[in-house]
Amino acid sequence: LGDAVIVGEESSASNAFYPVGTGPFKFERWVRGDSIKLSRNENYWGAPPRLEAATFKIITDPLSAYTAMMAGDIDTFPNYPAPENLFLFDRDPDFEVIVGLTAGETILSTNNQKAPFDNILVRKAMAHAINRDELIDGAMFGNAEPIGSHFAPSHPDYVDLTGLYPHDLNKARAYLKEAGLEDGFTASLKLPPPIYARRTGELIASQLGKIGIKVEIENMEWAQWIDQVLRNRNYDLTVVSHVEPMDINIYANPNYYFGYDNEEFQNVMARINVSADQAQTSALYKQAQRKIAEDAVNGYLYQQGKYGVWKRGVKGMWRNYPIRANDLRDVYMEDGE
Repeated sequence: LGDAVIVGEESSASNAFYPVGTGPFKFERWVRGDSIKLSRNENYWGAPPRLEAATFKIITDPLSAYTAMMAGDIDTFPNYPAPENLFLFDRDPDFEVIVGLTAGETILSTNNQKAPFDNILVRKAMAHAINRDELIDGAMFGNAEPIGSHFAPSHPDYVDLTGLYPHDLNKARAYLKEAGLEDGFTASLKLPPPIYARRTGELIASQLGKIGIKVEIENMEWAQWIDQVLRNRNYDLTVVSHVEPMDINIYANPNYYFGYDNEEFQNVMARINVSADQAQTSALYKQAQRKIAEDAVNGYLYQQGKYGVWKRGVKGMWRNYPIRANDLRDVYMEDGE
């Protein structure tokens, strides 16, 4: 199911720029490209937050994130983007470093309706060319869990399918030969802005190059990526983390940007939607995972870890990211600020 938001008619036209809500904080101002300020909502229906105000700074690159933390310009970076310099905070008594998990499955999304990716042999070749350990060490500095399907390892119904297509360049080349592409081909890889996507994309390009697939990388801003990849399916490959929990049902939609259209999978999801039996639902989720893994719909890479860095006096921040959100209701500063 998608998200649904109930808004008042009088504010619907301006919500994108001046949102009105019922949460613990209310919107104060937005300085485009710089910051968003919130203040305590005195009319909040629940327990009032302990913070009087909070400012979200917009920081777009890892070096700036490190500099801002060290300079004291910000108090907390809930999802720190530069794991390579976490050790500098870890040995500093003024900071606390927290390593947690997200619900984000990072995948090599593949356009299943565009040649040659509409050929399962090509997708199987790419699956065998992927080296997850290299991706996790090189892009995530070891803080991620390998996945073999579109399902988080932290979920009780998770099936470990990482061994279905083990890293094997000989098998990868054999599948390409069977597909009539033993000389390889050229593919585009459109990457959104997050550093995990850019780093993973560079490594993926190198790995696929070893079996003769020449990958041309195109770095994009989010607006471009959403328009070209997500909306219009104008792409070959991309790397992105799907952070919505339990979203395997997206594979039942042939109009989604993967372009995967499989009646067997759609029937499994339809049965899940009407199942009232927990054991049956669990078995169906496992069947769904296996189906998209066997079809190598996408390259299933890793479940993202989460690095948090904050001043030692900051309390109440989330350790893990069950959803992509920064909930400040229970956050406070030990010194009372």
